[in-house]
Amino acid sequence: MNTNTINAALCKKMFVAGARNLEAKKEWINELNVFPVPDGDTGTNMTLTIMSAVKEVSALESLTMESFSRAVSSGSLRGARGNSGVILSQLLRGFTKVIRTEEEITSVVLTAALQKAIETAYKAVMKPKEGTILTVARGGAERAVELLEENPDIDLETLMKEVVIRCEEVLARTPELLPVLKEAGVVDSGGQGLVQVLKGAYEAFTGTDIPENPAVEDSASDDALLTHASDEGSGSLQPCDASASAVSDASTSESVLGEEIRFTYRTDFVLYPDHEFSDEVRVKLQTYLEAIGDTVELTVENGKVTVHLHTDDPGHALQRALKLGALTNIHISNRRMESSDTEKEEQTRSAATDCADDDPFALPDMPKIVNLKDIGFISVSIGDGIGDIFRELGVDCLIEGGQTMNPSTEDMLNAIAQVNAKNIFILPNNKNIILAANQAKSLTKDKNIYVIPTKTIPQGITAVISYVPEKTPEENAAIMELEIESVKTGQVTYAVRDTHIENKVISAGDIMGVGDHSILAVGKDTEAVAEEMTAQMMTDEAKLISIYYGEDMKEEEADTLRGRLEELYPDCDVELNYGGQPIYYYIISIE
Repeated sequence: MNTNTINAALCKKMFVAGARNLEAKKEWINELNVFPVPDGDTGTNMTLTIMSAVKEVSALESLTMESFSRAVSSGSLRGARGNSGVILSQLLRGFTKVIRTEEEITSVVLTAALQKAIETAYKAVMKPKEGTILTVARGGAERAVELLEENPDIDLETLMKEVVIRCEEVLARTPELLPVLKEAGVVDSGGQGLVQVLKGAYEAFTGTDIPENPAVEDSASDDALLTHASDEGSGSLQPCDASASAVSDASTSESVLGEEIRFTYRTDFVLYPDHEFSDEVRVKLQTYLEAIGDTVELTVENGKVTVHLHTDDPGHALQRALKLGALTNIHISNRRMESSDTEKEEQTRSAATDCADDDPFALPDMPKIVNLKDIGFISVSIGDGIGDIFRELGVDCLIEGGQTMNPSTEDMLNAIAQVNAKNIFILPNNKNIILAANQAKSLTKDKNIYVIPTKTIPQGITAVISYVPEKTPEENAAIMELEIESVKTGQVTYAVRDTHIENKVISAGDIMGVGDHSILAVGKDTEAVAEEMTAQMMTDEAKLISIYYGEDMKEEEADTLRGRLEELYPDCDVELNYGGQPIYYYIISIE
């Protein structure tokens, strides 16, 4: 094959093929996580990011290079999840900035687009780190420049093949650039994800068949495309709590069209089970959903399960379903407010599909909200106990997510739209969510957004407590950033694979105490590991130890741990709180 141009139709085919190849390798990429914790989610985050763009591309009525570029950029920016997903969205944004003005892509255009992709992605990351997806992408772009300089008439197939080869070579060297990768015996997971996208696109260009994947095929071909998608290790948006959010001023009617409302949130999603969805599994899921809501409907057809229910805890429903497989088509609406908000939602939805002509990458104007209050808070939260703590502290809107569910940029944007305030503080509470929050900030024009770089739940709680009403938003942002630096956090979970890292031999099933920067303790007993982890974090200046116990721990067990820590550290106050978080048995902070 010696095709020297790519038109819009072929470009779309290549893009979808790249997304399909990434989705097929998603779990493999997830397992490249340096720490053997059960929430490795790079593959999932990148897949959900690119599939958000596939959704918009597949919905195009008129396919041109410009409309394709708009759809890819808008879809990936909004759907970006996790650091790797945000960087991927920026690579796509830069790439499409070049090709959108072209009728066809040539070797010259492709090389320029790859260079623009690198430039855009590096600018989006405050402190770029070598040995990551950025390094892999730059290696491919530099190879394209080299080849074009050597042969200005080089054909596209040769150019793309060599770019992919160079990216694979750079990927193989990432352990030499990041020692932590070398010690864990893995390559960079984000770089691996990018390589799979490029390989899928190249194979589509050359006519090579890509392995079919039903979930991707459904998403790419019909109205069941990913919206607010959630998957193992991904994020999902939980509507703002009506009692805390600015939208609480809306109608509080207790009925909809005469129907008595027992549960607030209408929740719909599609589950693709990882294993056989037997009658026993179905009954267990239905029983659980009926325990937290009503009007439960489960429809099993063509390997997927369509779920509908009304509940006050949509996050719980999603978390339980995530244990069975991948989720998509998640829709959550507030039944108490929908009658008064229908017009506003339609305006928002219409605006979201109409980007400004002068900047295809700009966020469209949202409907104006009058009588804005001065300050609002948005916090990412996981677990009903932790959610209650944030609400009690006055947080306006909670986004369900965190270690196992990284919210998307669009989740952040939707939360921002719901908070009726001029100045909004966002607390990501996870280092893998900060970039998505910053991306939402850059897309918001009508409100002042302050992203406080909280990396853990305890840091988020400290940030809210540190707010001083008499100070300006800028002063408060500085105060919060200073205060969270004094918070040390450790989290107790289990290992999902054998590994050797930081001079610790870890076997699958071991209990681990993971600190802010390293694994602090490993053992077989949960409480013993929690004690050792706490000892590793303790300082002479420490005054407060806070324990948040998860959904898999009993209060009596947690209370025993509290008593033990009180004995060990009599000069510290020890607080015990129900967190209800999944996967992590304990979250312990020291201040």
